[in-house]
Amino acid sequence: MESILNIHQLSKTLQGKTIIKNITFDIKKGEIITLVGPSGGGKTTLLRCINRLIEPDSGTITFQTQDISKISPPMLRKNIILVPQDSIMFPGTVEQNISLALKIHDSYDKQKIRESLSDTGLPTSFLEKQAQTLSGGEKKRVALARSLALSPKMLLLDEPTTGIDPKNLETVEQRIISFSKLRQLTVIWVTHDVEQAKRVSNRIANLKKGRITTLTTPDQFKWTEAY
Repeated sequence: MESILNIHQLSKTLQGKTIIKNITFDIKKGEIITLVGPSGGGKTTLLRCINRLIEPDSGTITFQTQDISKISPPMLRKNIILVPQDSIMFPGTVEQNISLALKIHDSYDKQKIRESLSDTGLPTSFLEKQAQTLSGGEKKRVALARSLALSPKMLLLDEPTTGIDPKNLETVEQRIISFSKLRQLTVIWVTHDVEQAKRVSNRIANLKKGRITTLTTPDQFKWTEAY
């Protein structure tokens, strides 16, 4: 399986504290790789570097053989979309929220909006609902649909199931796995839940004190390595 993203000797310091220290690893096209580890270990910072919301102090990130520093942020963020932990909904309907990114890129497509919502497991009747009235779990799915509508190559998911009712948790997990396979979509998934990481991943990377201490398959990952 070919690599889609290569991270080499990446480091980042914020407010005088080194958050990421010389990280090097490759991400395969179409895989789901989870990042686990203690809070403050650098997981979200790494996602933000990949998306160029912040710039690393040293090292390189290569996306499809191209250094991301040479890709304009708008183009990069169309192909590599970060879905943050807080699912921000803008005033208006679900359809208006999903279409927002498409309109920014001048590519409004009603069929894409419907397909993207369906891929997250919500019925198309939700398109007419007011987005700000949705439950936390429903907002998470709309945020995912908003990202899928742009047909990205990669999704960066920061705790995508936080706030979702436990009875719906595995349903949402399976939806993400399903659309990842269907769309050949590469996913980097941050989670504090090691059991979730084992359920959804092709590989698990443990990020602790700014370093990747282990990178292995779910069946080989040990709880004791996580924290």
